[in-house]
Amino acid sequence: TSSNCSSRNAQNACCGTCDKHDLPSEIAHLLIFRDLQPASYELIAKQCTQISSARGQTLFLQDDEADYVYIIRSGWVKLYRETIDGTEAIIDILTRGHVFGDTSIFNHNIYQYGAQTVEQANLFRLPISLFEKLLEQDPKFALNLMNTMARYRREQDKEVEHRALQNASQRIGCFLLRLLPVDHHAGAITIQIPYDKLLLAGRLGMKPETLSRGLARLKDDLNITVKGGSVAVPNIESLIEYACSACTHNFP
Repeated sequence: TSSNCSSRNAQNACCGTCDKHDLPSEIAHLLIFRDLQPASYELIAKQCTQISSARGQTLFLQDDEADYVYIIRSGWVKLYRETIDGTEAIIDILTRGHVFGDTSIFNHNIYQYGAQTVEQANLFRLPISLFEKLLEQDPKFALNLMNTMARYRREQDKEVEHRALQNASQRIGCFLLRLLPVDHHAGAITIQIPYDKLLLAGRLGMKPETLSRGLARLKDDLNITVKGGSVAVPNIESLIEYACSACTHNFP
């Protein structure tokens, strides 16, 4: 199912006076849409649609011609590539507020990876042609897009560092820290792993048996408790010290 994104109805068109408040709040605050020209906000409000995708639905495949850029409103989406022998390599698993499909603009409008929902997801969808037009007519959008891609690249660089320097239990601990609420960096907490452990192992670049051993070591070292997809952490400060000891930057 799909619907228009604009907060105004068809009889209340923006008429050149749009601002970010005419976009859904979930995307209005994103860096990519910050401080744009009114005409840009009008184009976005008119052409953005909202879609709902069931769990396991393929949004697009690697090497498909790119039609849309997506922004996650809720749920989780897996980005992946397939090797020649059919093995799936998980690039990332994204959640609310993340943009994907945008890099295709600089790859001859071809998706460089596949995308599939991990659970039921609600998404915003914007045509690639809209992004191309915004790049041409709004310098601030071009700068925002470059900054968004650079920020994601920095996160990917951290992932490479973690795989090189951290052991399995530290990488699991780092993943758990990324699931913390923004204001909860102390005391005890129960963290819900948002997808199954097989997918988590792929996300962290390890085999399922390595994930199991890493969780067992976390239980021994930090006294965490794992029940299904719930992980009870008795002391967040200890987890931060444990996971970040092999990092070149501080948490968060």
